[in-house]
Amino acid sequence: MSNEPNPIEGRFELGDFELLSGSALPRAYISFAAYGTLNAARDNVIVYPTWYTARHQANAPFIGKGKALDPDRYFIVVPDMFTNGLSTSPSNCAAPFAGMNFPLVTASDNGVAQYRLLTEHFGVTGVALAIGSSMSGQQAYHWGALYTGFRRTDLLHLRVS
Repeated sequence: MSNEPNPIEGRFELGDFELLSGSALPRAYISFAAYGTLNAARDNVIVYPTWYTARHQANAPFIGKGKALDPDRYFIVVPDMFTNGLSTSPSNCAAPFAGMNFPLVTASDNGVAQYRLLTEHFGVTGVALAIGSSMSGQQAYHWGALYTGFRRTDLLHLRVS
Protein backbone atom coordinates (compact mmCIF):
# COMPACT_ATOMS: atom_id res chain seq x y z
CA MET A 1 0.00 0.00 0.00
CA SER A 2 1.43 3.35 -1.04
CA ASN A 3 1.65 6.31 1.33
CA GLU A 4 1.59 8.72 -1.59
CA PRO A 5 -1.54 10.87 -1.96
CA ASN A 6 -3.74 10.19 -4.94
CA PRO A 7 -4.56 13.40 -6.79
CA ILE A 8 -7.60 14.07 -8.88
CA GLU A 9 -6.52 15.15 -12.36
CA GLY A 10 -8.53 17.19 -14.76
CA ARG A 11 -8.73 19.78 -17.46
CA PHE A 12 -10.47 23.13 -17.14
CA GLU A 13 -11.86 24.70 -20.32
CA LEU A 14 -11.22 28.46 -20.51
CA GLY A 15 -12.89 29.16 -23.84
CA ASP A 16 -11.24 31.80 -26.00
CA PHE A 17 -8.72 33.11 -23.48
CA GLU A 18 -7.51 36.69 -23.84
CA LEU A 19 -3.80 37.12 -23.19
CA LEU A 20 -2.05 40.18 -21.82
CA SER A 21 -0.62 40.72 -25.33
CA GLY A 22 -4.14 41.21 -26.73
CA SER A 23 -4.19 37.89 -28.59
CA ALA A 24 -6.75 35.25 -27.64
CA LEU A 25 -5.97 31.55 -27.42
CA PRO A 26 -8.86 29.72 -29.09
CA ARG A 27 -10.51 26.99 -27.00
CA ALA A 28 -7.81 27.29 -24.32
CA TYR A 29 -7.57 24.98 -21.31
CA ILE A 30 -5.34 24.21 -18.38
CA SER A 31 -4.82 20.79 -16.88
CA PHE A 32 -4.27 20.26 -13.18
CA ALA A 33 -3.87 17.87 -10.29
CA ALA A 34 -5.52 18.48 -6.92
CA TYR A 35 -4.77 16.88 -3.57
CA GLY A 36 -6.74 16.95 -0.33
CA THR A 37 -10.16 18.34 0.48
CA LEU A 38 -11.57 21.86 0.48
CA ASN A 39 -12.69 23.05 3.91
CA ALA A 40 -16.17 24.49 4.48
CA ALA A 41 -14.91 28.05 3.91
CA ARG A 42 -13.24 26.88 0.65
CA ASP A 43 -10.06 28.78 1.54
CA ASN A 44 -7.53 26.15 2.70
CA VAL A 45 -5.95 26.26 -0.74
CA ILE A 46 -2.32 26.13 -1.78
CA VAL A 47 -1.57 26.93 -5.42
CA TYR A 48 1.62 25.23 -6.61
CA PRO A 49 1.97 25.86 -10.37
CA THR A 50 4.36 24.00 -12.62
CA TRP A 51 7.50 25.58 -14.06
CA TYR A 52 8.60 25.77 -17.68
CA THR A 53 8.47 22.31 -19.34
CA ALA A 54 7.39 20.62 -16.08
CA ARG A 55 4.11 18.81 -15.66
CA HIS A 56 2.06 18.43 -12.49
CA GLN A 57 3.63 15.03 -11.77
CA ALA A 58 6.97 16.82 -11.16
CA ASN A 59 5.48 18.60 -8.11
CA ALA A 60 4.16 15.38 -6.54
CA PRO A 61 7.28 14.54 -4.44
CA PHE A 62 6.79 17.77 -2.46
CA ILE A 63 3.20 16.92 -1.53
CA GLY A 64 2.28 14.38 1.13
CA LYS A 65 1.27 13.56 4.67
CA GLY A 66 3.59 15.23 7.16
CA LYS A 67 5.21 17.46 4.52
CA ALA A 68 4.81 21.23 4.33
CA LEU A 69 2.35 20.66 1.49
CA ASP A 70 0.13 18.25 3.43
CA PRO A 71 -3.15 17.24 1.76
CA ASP A 72 -4.56 16.32 5.18
CA ARG A 73 -4.44 20.05 6.02
CA TYR A 74 -4.69 21.80 2.65
CA PHE A 75 -6.39 21.55 -0.70
CA ILE A 76 -3.37 21.71 -3.00
CA VAL A 77 -3.90 22.57 -6.65
CA VAL A 78 -1.09 22.07 -9.14
CA PRO A 79 -2.06 23.81 -12.38
CA ASP A 80 -0.04 23.03 -15.50
CA MET A 81 1.18 26.24 -17.06
CA PHE A 82 0.47 27.12 -20.66
CA THR A 83 3.10 25.67 -23.06
CA ASN A 84 3.93 22.53 -21.02
CA GLY A 85 2.14 20.16 -23.40
CA LEU A 86 -0.75 19.30 -21.06
CA SER A 87 -2.33 22.75 -21.00
CA THR A 88 -2.78 24.77 -24.20
CA SER A 89 0.61 24.68 -25.92
CA PRO A 90 2.18 25.16 -29.34
CA SER A 91 1.86 21.41 -29.90
CA ASN A 92 -1.89 21.22 -29.24
CA CYS A 93 -3.27 24.70 -29.94
CA ALA A 94 -5.85 25.31 -32.63
CA ALA A 95 -5.08 27.49 -35.64
CA PRO A 96 -3.97 30.17 -36.08
CA PHE A 97 -1.62 29.67 -33.09
CA ALA A 98 -0.34 26.15 -33.63
CA GLY A 99 3.40 25.48 -33.60
CA MET A 100 5.67 28.43 -34.28
CA ASN A 101 2.68 30.80 -34.40
CA PHE A 102 1.97 30.35 -30.68
CA PRO A 103 1.66 33.80 -29.04
CA LEU A 104 3.61 35.14 -26.10
CA VAL A 105 2.14 33.86 -22.83
CA THR A 106 3.18 35.56 -19.58
CA ALA A 107 3.29 34.50 -15.93
CA SER A 108 0.38 36.90 -15.45
CA ASP A 109 -1.66 35.07 -18.12
CA ASN A 110 -1.05 31.81 -16.27
CA GLY A 111 -2.13 33.41 -12.98
CA VAL A 112 -5.39 34.62 -14.50
CA ALA A 113 -6.13 31.15 -15.91
CA GLN A 114 -5.30 29.57 -12.53
CA TYR A 115 -7.58 32.01 -10.72
CA ARG A 116 -10.42 31.05 -13.04
CA LEU A 117 -9.73 27.35 -12.41
CA LEU A 118 -9.92 27.88 -8.67
CA THR A 119 -12.96 30.16 -8.58
CA GLU A 120 -15.05 28.82 -11.46
CA HIS A 121 -14.27 25.10 -11.23
CA PHE A 122 -13.63 24.56 -7.51
CA GLY A 123 -15.55 27.52 -6.03
CA VAL A 124 -12.53 28.62 -3.99
CA THR A 125 -13.04 31.76 -1.88
CA GLY A 126 -9.43 32.35 -0.85
CA VAL A 127 -5.89 31.04 -1.13
CA ALA A 128 -3.72 30.34 1.90
CA LEU A 129 -0.50 30.29 -0.11
CA ALA A 130 0.87 30.47 -3.64
CA ILE A 131 4.24 28.75 -3.90
CA GLY A 132 6.72 27.89 -6.60
CA SER A 133 10.26 27.70 -7.85
CA SER A 134 11.75 28.99 -11.06
CA MET A 135 8.97 29.96 -13.47
CA SER A 136 6.31 28.70 -11.07
CA GLY A 137 7.77 31.14 -8.54
CA GLN A 138 7.13 33.94 -11.02
CA GLN A 139 3.53 32.78 -11.22
CA ALA A 140 3.30 32.74 -7.41
CA TYR A 141 4.56 36.33 -7.31
CA HIS A 142 1.88 37.30 -9.83
CA TRP A 143 -0.73 35.87 -7.46
CA GLY A 144 0.42 38.52 -4.99
CA ALA A 145 0.17 41.29 -7.56
CA LEU A 146 -3.11 40.24 -9.14
CA TYR A 147 -5.11 38.89 -6.18
CA THR A 148 -3.89 40.60 -3.01
CA GLY A 149 -7.22 40.34 -1.21
CA PHE A 150 -7.76 36.74 -2.26
CA ARG A 151 -4.84 35.19 -0.42
CA ARG A 152 -4.54 34.99 3.37
CA THR A 153 -0.78 34.97 3.81
CA ASP A 154 2.31 36.36 2.20
CA LEU A 155 3.71 34.50 -0.75
CA LEU A 156 6.62 32.15 -0.35
CA HIS A 157 9.12 31.59 -3.12
CA LEU A 158 10.71 28.20 -2.62
CA ARG A 159 13.93 27.46 -4.46
CA VAL A 160 14.56 23.78 -5.01
CA SER A 161 17.98 22.83 -6.32
